Amino acid sequence: MSTSWIIIIIAIVLFVYMISVYNKLVRLKNQFENAFAQIEVQLKRRYDLIPNLVETAKAYLSHERETLEAVTAARNQAADALPKAAQDPRNASAMQELGGAESALGSALGRLNVVMEAYPDLKANENMMQVSEELTSTENRVAFARQAFNDAVMSYNTYRQSFPPVAVASFFGHGKDASLLEFADSAEIQAAPKVQF
Repeated sequence: MSTSWIIIIIAIVLFVYMISVYNKLVRLKNQFENAFAQIEVQLKRRYDLIPNLVETAKAYLSHERETLEAVTAARNQAADALPKAAQDPRNASAMQELGGAESALGSALGRLNVVMEAYPDLKANENMMQVSEELTSTENRVAFARQAFNDAVMSYNTYRQSFPPVAVASFFGHGKDASLLEFADSAEIQAAPKVQF
C-alpha cells in the first residue's frame, strides 16, 4: 500500500469522525433545546393558572391585597423572563434572570399559601381546591422538566468539553457551554425541611 493511499484513508477516517462529532453536537443541542421547550410549556401553564388562583382568592382575601399584588407582579416578571430564555437556552444571563424570577414567584406563592391557611372557607372553596391542585400538579411537571433540561445540558456540555470534540466544537458553532436552569433558592430547596412540634 502506498503512502498516498494511507493518507487518503486517514483523511477519510478523520472526515467521517468530524461528521460524527458534528452530528452528536447537533443532536445534544437539539435535546436540551427540546427539554427547555418542555419547561416553557409547563411554565406558561403555570402562569395561566396563577391569575385564576388570585381571582378566586380575591373575594376572601380583600384585606390581603399586598400579598395578591406580589403574586401577580412576580408572575408577570417570570412571564416576561421566559421568552428571553426560550430564545437562546445557552444564554447564561437569560437563564439566571428566569431562575431569579421563578424563585421570586415561588416565594410569593408560598406567602399566599400561608395566608390561605388562615381562611378555612377559602381552602374549602371548590374552585380554589381545583386551581390549587392544578397548580401543584404543574409545579411537579416544572420540576421534572427542569431536571430533564439540566440533564440534557450536562450531557451537551460534557461532550462539548471532552477531547477531541473540544478541539472542533467552536469550529462547528458550539463554542460556549449551555447554562443550567437554577433557581436562586436552590440551596434552600435542597435543605431538609425543619419540623418542630
